[in-house]
Amino acid sequence: MISDVTRQIGAVQRVTSSREYDGKPARVVRATQTYDSAIEEVWDACTNPERIPRWFLPVSGDLRVGGRYQLEGNAGGEVLSCEPPRRLTATWEFGGGMSWVELNLAETADGGTTFTLEHIAPDDDPDRWEQYGPGAVGVGWDLTLLGLSAHLATGASNDPAATMAWAASEEAREFMTRSSERWADASIAAGEDEASARAAQKRTTDFYTAPAPTGE
Repeated sequence: MISDVTRQIGAVQRVTSSREYDGKPARVVRATQTYDSAIEEVWDACTNPERIPRWFLPVSGDLRVGGRYQLEGNAGGEVLSCEPPRRLTATWEFGGGMSWVELNLAETADGGTTFTLEHIAPDDDPDRWEQYGPGAVGVGWDLTLLGLSAHLATGASNDPAATMAWAASEEAREFMTRSSERWADASIAAGEDEASARAAQKRTTDFYTAPAPTGE
């Protein structure tokens, strides 16, 4: 993992918004980060099923348009569109609900790549948004971008034991706390009441940083 928490947190631009999607109101959480790597390299890291587990999670399924994918222990869904090396869209099905993810890559003037991920969720449960805000999914995506950043910078692969140990560390707690704070900042910038956004931030932070239960 990247040891400089402040650097990685500061490298991501976070935006929240509301819009219509598929004819219905939706909430959008957008995370953007620019990498030194060429667009083909970032695209391969994000779409190659042999490479995805090196920084994210093991993935199975038919990874082409119309096929279905499954991330081990997490979401699955359908691949909706694929335009190498720039755009990928898919459904994100988890816990009985469905939302959508859109990945867009763009080349920078100096040969790097701007990575933009949007997570679009139907606005059919306003209580959930009020309770947790954008950090409910945003913190998870920040952790994902942390893994991708480390992989692109060093070529490193996930070590499950090391990842689990890091997740229980003070550094991880700091990272998730700062991520939750930045998503609350984005919510306030989008017009959310500050007191409500900070209350949601605290609940999200508590959720992500609560100690894991121990066995008897």
